[in-house]
Amino acid sequence: MINPLKKIFLFTLFLTFSYTAHAQSSQVADRIIAVVNDRIILKSDVDDEVRNYMNQIQMQGQPVTFSEDLWYSALQSMVDNYVLMEKAKIDSVVVSDDLVNREMDQRLNQMIRQAGSERALEEAFGQSIIQIRAEYREQFREQMIIQRVQQNKLGSVTITRPEVEEFFRSIPEGELPVIPEQVGVSQIVVIPPALEDAQTQAFEKAAAIRDSIVTMGKDFEEMARRHSDDGSGARGGLIPMTPISDLVANYSAAATALEPGGVSEVVQTQFGFHIIRLNRRSGDNIDTNHILIRIDDNLVDEDYAIEKLNALRDSVLNHDKRFSDLARQYSDDEDTRPFGGRIVNMQTGERLMAINQLDPALYRIVILLDEEGEISEPRSFTPRRTSSSRAFRIVRLDRHIPEHRANLEQDFDRIREIALQRKRMERMRTWMDGLRAEVYIEFKIDMPDTDPLLEDQLPPTDTDVR
Repeated sequence: MINPLKKIFLFTLFLTFSYTAHAQSSQVADRIIAVVNDRIILKSDVDDEVRNYMNQIQMQGQPVTFSEDLWYSALQSMVDNYVLMEKAKIDSVVVSDDLVNREMDQRLNQMIRQAGSERALEEAFGQSIIQIRAEYREQFREQMIIQRVQQNKLGSVTITRPEVEEFFRSIPEGELPVIPEQVGVSQIVVIPPALEDAQTQAFEKAAAIRDSIVTMGKDFEEMARRHSDDGSGARGGLIPMTPISDLVANYSAAATALEPGGVSEVVQTQFGFHIIRLNRRSGDNIDTNHILIRIDDNLVDEDYAIEKLNALRDSVLNHDKRFSDLARQYSDDEDTRPFGGRIVNMQTGERLMAINQLDPALYRIVILLDEEGEISEPRSFTPRRTSSSRAFRIVRLDRHIPEHRANLEQDFDRIREIALQRKRMERMRTWMDGLRAEVYIEFKIDMPDTDPLLEDQLPPTDTDVR
């Protein structure tokens, strides 16, 4: 029997990372397996949900195998999500476009980090980042509505210290997990600027391609397929009808200044140099093709980055400057800069991270830091947030906790969060039982008698955005 601490931890981990992509399923003859009011669920929907969940868990390096319980859990969770959408209609729960955009940006950045780079994510989806945003926008809105409905019900659930202690005491001593060696670290990142030659080369290549299209009559789509560095190149550079607000400023400004069929001058964005053709405009939405030429990331001024980081390191060690203040002012990492350079566990949001779960580049730095407060020399790494393939950073060891068996003194916050999640799960289960009774639900297949959440299995596929 899996111990309660591990069971709730798995559930929490799952809620943080699951997402759905069943909209990509092929449109072939399929079987309806469940109906919720006027919504239907196909077998292929559940198959895709399970497949994507397993892919996500595997991307995190966690072992997962297919099982019938996992499949039925996914189906039950999809049904419950539709039930919650019906509840949202009754309660008039909505989310604004601005909030959807912000949350989508955060999720895409998370997926980019998991994939390794923007280009890797685009190749995995076979779509550009812009197209991914457009295709999953409404699905993401539904996820956020479901989250808001749950928060309205469960946000007020709290837990007292005696309840946490009671939960901890309920775990048999022999089943208390061993907490691995943990560290808290901060970083200051500098992305070396491109050498002037790299900028010039990329611009001249883009200008030559544009000249071939505009002056020599070359086919735009063919040139995109041959030369574009964007994931949309395989489709001739097409970015179908997309809200202007979803596009980076320079791109949208250049595109909206064109007449349909017009080709822009070479336009620079943070991704590189673009050639844009406006196909059609409808209100605040535009249909475009583009060709992207990225700046060669190998032609960068490494000395500039190293010298800047050495100066910042010296300011902390010898001139009483605060590492966090310098990170907020000078770091090029958008994820950690607002928090004084603090790196958090992207799976759980926790400050402390198991040292054996750090990405290899960070691990190689941290393992050489012996004392809390020690700062590394500048080291190169591949950032996952930007289009740059190379950056440099200094890393400070803020806290170090050796391996130990879980206890309330060292791990109270973690145990409290797990106990609170269990309490919310129990409240959620009771609430969902009542909501299901108010909605028409019909299963076209036999369902297990037991609730998979109560068994020693991974939790159901919940598309809640956490």
